[in-house]
Amino acid sequence: MDYVRELVEEITVKMGGLFSTELGINLQKRGSDEVFKWFVASLLFGARISETIAKNTYYEFERAGLLSAGKILKTGWHGLVYILDRGGYVRYDYKTADKFLEVMGNLEKEYGGDLNLLHQKSSDSRDLEQRLKNLGKGIGDVTVNIFLRELRGIWDKANPPLQELTVNSAKNLGLIKEADKNRNLQELYEIWNQNKIEGYHFQNFETALLRIGKNYCRKNKCDACPVKTYCQL
Repeated sequence: MDYVRELVEEITVKMGGLFSTELGINLQKRGSDEVFKWFVASLLFGARISETIAKNTYYEFERAGLLSAGKILKTGWHGLVYILDRGGYVRYDYKTADKFLEVMGNLEKEYGGDLNLLHQKSSDSRDLEQRLKNLGKGIGDVTVNIFLRELRGIWDKANPPLQELTVNSAKNLGLIKEADKNRNLQELYEIWNQNKIEGYHFQNFETALLRIGKNYCRKNKCDACPVKTYCQL
């Protein structure tokens, strides 16, 4: 087993679990209900708040059965604030409730609450990203990237740029030589296609690199990194 194959398998298996899968969401089904669940989670993950609080808040939405645009709108502002507070979203509860109501209102009005229809109507990846942003002023590049990253390979037009953290870890591990987000995505696709791991997808490989960049490279926690032996620094 050569170096790259060994590295791809090591990080994908150990650190490539999708955030959506951790929440019990199955995007591989491509169903509108599963995609919507991930959209709700992405809206929560997109704020400057801890991953734990975002997850807990998603579970509160799930417990309350708020997993459609119509149900969220029916719950109203006060109901949303209550759910957000239960999840620990206290600092951002009012602002986030406003955002959810605006986004869900536009999603219901423009696409009947169906994100698969939004994707279908998009002409290409850039149009898809813009249509998502147009749902509400609270949706920016970070939220769109989180949402579309795990839909890469599931939605034909989901092709967001790599996050800087992903590029940095790929460079540190010697998978790419120079940081260039457009070229690097193609380079990582080629590496994955040559070293696919059965039962996993490119999204798992990308997520593993993101986690390494976020939890270790960015924080200079080299000694704690589970794949430090592969580091080229």
